[in-house]
Amino acid sequence: MASELMRALVFIDTDQVGIREKPIPEPGPGEVVVRTTASSICTSDIHTISGAMAIPLDRTLGHESVGVVHRTGSEVTGIREGQRVAVGGVTGCGWCEYCQRGFVAQCGGMVGGYKWTTQREGNLSEYFVAPDANFNVVPIPDDITDEQALYATDVLATGVSAAELARIPYGGTVAIFAQGSIGLCATIGARLLGAGLIITTATRPERAALSRRFGADVVLDPRRGEPVEQIRAAVGSHGVDSAIEALGTPETFEAAIRVTKPGGTIVNTGYQGWANQEPLPVPIISFGMGMGDKTIRGMMAPINGDRLTRLFRLMQTGRVDPTPLTTHRFGFDDVEHAFELMRTKAGNIIKPYISYEEGR
Repeated sequence: MASELMRALVFIDTDQVGIREKPIPEPGPGEVVVRTTASSICTSDIHTISGAMAIPLDRTLGHESVGVVHRTGSEVTGIREGQRVAVGGVTGCGWCEYCQRGFVAQCGGMVGGYKWTTQREGNLSEYFVAPDANFNVVPIPDDITDEQALYATDVLATGVSAAELARIPYGGTVAIFAQGSIGLCATIGARLLGAGLIITTATRPERAALSRRFGADVVLDPRRGEPVEQIRAAVGSHGVDSAIEALGTPETFEAAIRVTKPGGTIVNTGYQGWANQEPLPVPIISFGMGMGDKTIRGMMAPINGDRLTRLFRLMQTGRVDPTPLTTHRFGFDDVEHAFELMRTKAGNIIKPYISYEEGR
């Protein structure tokens, strides 16, 4: 008997994607199969098809999707068929040393928690398999939309995690370099954690406006002056308590170290290395000759069921609404166009919302 088919967005070649038909998957004992209702596209997906990671041809792309449980494996508990669910962009096993220590993003080894596309089929498809479902799959509350839930699966979780790791003192100062979707969500996180002064950098007017909406007190345009000098002019020569690098370039990484005061924390959440493999610069004077008591943290969000639940709660109580990040809407028939817009950043796109309900 022939398998039923679904459509999936797959990797064809460098910077090329396309829709292909594949069999609807079956769940393993600890897995669930989700019928996708909505997806988004992440800038890291664009880096992946540009050569940042080695993936096989015809691999399904994507890691930001929500939907309805289609089938459950024999060992899955607490999740039923027909239930709306979300699955994080990071899917740890929940059992290995790294997951047990709280480093879910490092499941099984360096950055091993990011399994979509790199280790398994992604979820930009009409159906997808969610691994280790008891650890990773979370029901979506009735008063949370699919659009809201999508943000919890990656960018909101990542931005808020970056703000947490930055150890921003209550009433303290933080500089956030770049206001893409991750940087904007880090701005949300800094506001949630009680930062007293949030300084961001943005070159596009629409992103600067969103930055202010999400809590930035000062938004600087790096084209109109050296950012470190502008930030020090705003907070004093010692610099900020915390800095978050959310662009993924050596220049912004170095600037984050330079602008952070002794005893402060620098968090790198940008995708370093996708454009080149050169060592990241650590300015030795700004690092206090290695004795400046500055902490540098590299991170990927430790997303699991509990974290998704807490982000949903922030949305339910009205403390967070990430949906202004959605700038474009598509049906799945137009997902290739959405991917191209994200690749070129045309049309002032920040995040696309992709619905699978049209045509079903």
